Amino acid sequence: MRFNLSEWALRNRSLVLYAMIVVAIGGTLSYLKLGRSEDPPFTFKAMVIRTLWPGATAEEVSRQVTERIEKKLMETGEYEFIRSYSRPGESQVIFMARDSMRSRDVPELWYQVRKKIGDIRATLPEGVVGPFFNDEFGDTFGNIYALTGEGFDYAVLKDYADRLQLELQRIDNVGKVELIGLQDERIWIEVSNTRLATLGIPVEAVQQALAEQNAVVPAGFFETPTDRVQLRVDGAFTSVEDIRAFPIRAGDRTIRLGDIATVTRGFSDPPAPRMRYMGKDAIGLGVSMREGGDILRLGETLDAAFARLQQTLPAGMELHKVTDQPAAVRESVGEFVRVLAEAVAIVLLVSFFSLGFRTGLVVAVSIPLVLAMTFTVMEWFGVGLHKISLGALVLALGLLVDDAIIAVEMMAIKMEQGFDRFRAAGFAWTNTAFPMLTGTLVTAAGFLPIATAASGVGEYTRSLFEVVTIALVVSWIAAVLFIPYLGERMLPDLYPPAHKPPLRQRAGGAAGGAGARRACRRHAPGTSARSGRHRSPAPTARSRRTIPTRVPSTGDSGACWTGPCATAGW
Repeated sequence: MRFNLSEWALRNRSLVLYAMIVVAIGGTLSYLKLGRSEDPPFTFKAMVIRTLWPGATAEEVSRQVTERIEKKLMETGEYEFIRSYSRPGESQVIFMARDSMRSRDVPELWYQVRKKIGDIRATLPEGVVGPFFNDEFGDTFGNIYALTGEGFDYAVLKDYADRLQLELQRIDNVGKVELIGLQDERIWIEVSNTRLATLGIPVEAVQQALAEQNAVVPAGFFETPTDRVQLRVDGAFTSVEDIRAFPIRAGDRTIRLGDIATVTRGFSDPPAPRMRYMGKDAIGLGVSMREGGDILRLGETLDAAFARLQQTLPAGMELHKVTDQPAAVRESVGEFVRVLAEAVAIVLLVSFFSLGFRTGLVVAVSIPLVLAMTFTVMEWFGVGLHKISLGALVLALGLLVDDAIIAVEMMAIKMEQGFDRFRAAGFAWTNTAFPMLTGTLVTAAGFLPIATAASGVGEYTRSLFEVVTIALVVSWIAAVLFIPYLGERMLPDLYPPAHKPPLRQRAGGAAGGAGARRACRRHAPGTSARSGRHRSPAPTARSRRTIPTRVPSTGDSGACWTGPCATAGW
């Protein structure tokens, strides 16, 4: 005897009810724990190699640095294109990996790129700084804050920015915190050539004296019978005033550096990109979310930390919120959730209208169970809520109820034919379960090319296939396991006489009844072909009006009507 899952569900009603409760609770918890973001995660397959050669012309940089790097990168063979820019003193090469490369192979490619460029580093001209590699383009700073301080020295402002960076880095779900608009501080020494010429001091002597004074070199150590004491030479510069007071030997005289040069504190020239907030100089703090995190939960945590850190700043220093991606994601996800709720409501209304209240109620209860199982499996496979997954849920919603409608309608039809609830559920499994499963798998296979596409677009939209497949498979499970239990509990025995059948059945019955009446008129005795008028003979014992009855046939989905057609009550 073949196993019948629907009959098993009715034999184990308590177990099925327990499973439904667990599914509902587990699905709710999974929905609350699902990661939320605006877009699905994807790999940005680009790397920038930047090399500095101070003092070189653009042509020299191109011939001696850029071309060598490009030729070495071509040896990888895994590139879509290589684009380079050569400027005076700077080389920049953009390496774009093949779009068909799988995301899990990209880190290995970046390792090979670094290795090959490292092989030619010794052959680059003397004085070259780098190369520097940047492959972290996938990091998106969802929250950006600006630290301003009216009247505060830039060094003090940077110290507080460093402290805030450490505090934000400790927050859960934070991937990286980066300072934006940070300027490299410099000490500028502008020497008067006239004064140096008068004193007979070459510029090289000044440079050598400064380098030797501020050098960090080991000074040796002193050993005792019990310890080894490290020796350090004091005298390193700690302020601008120390540099101004630095003595320079000029023959047999000693002159202060401040007497022959102007010493000031400033920034690198040309300056790095600067950040200003509301017309004030600022240091930005960009916060990115770790992979698989919840941007909404991160936003709530950052808001609490923002209020707390604001209280630790001195008077006159303020922390401002520049961008707030969690708010945008909250609005985007909320809009999709509203659309999903509207779609569920529309499906329920159509079910009640077309199937009747009791049958539609079975379908209505199955929808939350299917969504709960879908959210549970999504959490298991690490699929979060974003534009693509929520769109897939809306797309699949009309397909979720198909299996449930087929199962409950088959039960209702067989119960009308005289089957008990147990036999009706078993008949639904035997005749519809595997055709429904086949249709489910065929529909899911229609989305398979999206998942197997070897491209960035395929990686971005892969969750469309994943969510639709999950939703369709769990809807089939609900149709063969939960629907028999719900139908056994909710379906009526028969439609009461005063109760109108659903609109679909009324329309079908009306059409079928009209066709049957026309057929009976054509074949009934006493019908005039010319006038089309039906003259019924006087009632006799043989032509008494009889009531049609249905005789159920086990294993047959139809019904056998008995009673003369002409006297069937039409």
